Amino acid sequence: MNEDIIKGKWKQLSGTVKEQWGKLTDDDATQAAGNREYLLGKIQEKYGVTKEKAEEQIAAFEKKAK
Repeated sequence: MNEDIIKGKWKQLSGTVKEQWGKLTDDDATQAAGNREYLLGKIQEKYGVTKEKAEEQIAAFEKKAK
């Protein structure tokens, strides 16, 4: 298994925990950060890319969405 895939799975887990913590504490910023972290992990797992590459892909998507 590719190391980036494993890191991606870990990011998904930590993102989910962060999102849930944000819900419990009613902290929208923490919840949003958890969602973003989960997305980074999902991209890493799906495509086996580094965290940096996944962040570039999200940034490119955000730029297009604006």
